[in-house]
Amino acid sequence: MKKIILAGLSAATLALSLPAADTLATVNGHKITKEDVQTVLNSMGARTTYDALPDDIKRKVLDQIIEQQLLQEKALKSGIEKSKEYKEALDKLKKKLALDIWMKKELDKIQVSDKEAKKVYEEHKNSFQRPESVHARHILLKTEEEAKKVIEELSKTPKSKLKSKFEELAKTKSTGPSASRGGDLGTFGRGQMVKPFSDAAFALKAGEFTKQPVKTQFGYHVIYVEEKNPAQTIPFEQVKDRIKQNLKMEKFKDKIQEIAKGLRSKAKIKYQ
Repeated sequence: MKKIILAGLSAATLALSLPAADTLATVNGHKITKEDVQTVLNSMGARTTYDALPDDIKRKVLDQIIEQQLLQEKALKSGIEKSKEYKEALDKLKKKLALDIWMKKELDKIQVSDKEAKKVYEEHKNSFQRPESVHARHILLKTEEEAKKVIEELSKTPKSKLKSKFEELAKTKSTGPSASRGGDLGTFGRGQMVKPFSDAAFALKAGEFTKQPVKTQFGYHVIYVEEKNPAQTIPFEQVKDRIKQNLKMEKFKDKIQEIAKGLRSKAKIKYQ
């Protein structure tokens, strides 16, 4: 982890900052804030905040940033800024940073209207289809006889109590990894489960369970369907932002290519 953090510290990143720059430590008069730590976490691609880290990890991260600060001070005192290598690297960094900031500003100038997004949505509705799916639970048993006994017990259960009874039996009798969740497999589409299981699940209505054990290579299943969702077109409002972002990036790409084309036409380029 130390290696990753130290590498992250040396990266030039336009990172998201925290609302408040709370000071976490002071090194020779230099303050290290939560914002500094968050910048490091962002540069590492971490999808978390400093406050969300466990206390022991917080301290390790902070200690490594302190070490890096001390090493940076030593490097600066050595006169490294006067070296040829430093000046060349700094020049490259300045150019890259200038390009990054300029590109971001050009991207921010691009606007995409709801009307444009709706036009794309209507023209490509087939791309916004949500396939038929079911939300199901199952009880996995080793033998057909065990599965039939479970089915018999469920058959005696009032419909109003069927779901809770199924969860109870799944927790106490199922040999599958979903037993602790009451047999909950979440929502899935056709083809995401082995065929015998999928066929049996999609043949049921919401609130129904299989009256015969379903055999697969894993054993014998008793399946209960909580919810059944028909195939449908995803509403525009649910995909609008994604469409607009894609359109914005397409416009940005075209804009940059056009600018680059114009610059090439005026530049003196000589291939060696």
